[in-house]
Amino acid sequence: MKKKPESAPIVNRRARFDYELGETISAGIILSGAEVRGARMGHVRLTGSYANIKQNELWLTNMSISIPDTARNKDDDKENSNPRKLLVTKKELFKIEEAKKQGMTIVPTRLFTTGRFIKIELSLAKGKKNYDKRETIKRRQQDRDAKREIKR
Repeated sequence: MKKKPESAPIVNRRARFDYELGETISAGIILSGAEVRGARMGHVRLTGSYANIKQNELWLTNMSISIPDTARNKDDDKENSNPRKLLVTKKELFKIEEAKKQGMTIVPTRLFTTGRFIKIELSLAKGKKNYDKRETIKRRQQDRDAKREIKR
């Protein structure tokens, strides 16, 4: 039986700009069948999403998945952004709780498929201030200019 090629991970590029990313945690995610099909096709938007803890469970909020027409019922919405439960170990959940107490945010950075599983990578992050973001833009521009001069 031939293996399906793995699709490229869906990356939350905005998270790198808005937050100082720290330690990463890989978590499973509970999805319905139609949502799985949409996620495998790459119809996922992670921008603006975050994870929080409710009743000793980790939930991902504000992630939207566009459900393909072939998997959607007539009365279903095309885009689904309900909160989704994340699957982590108790040790990881305890680590996340400690980070939340220190004022950190849990931000999804990428969603990827490993075989038959769909997993999400979460980062413990601290928000950047506006002057930090400007500094990042300035440093990126200087790096581009230096590479351009080296090519000449």
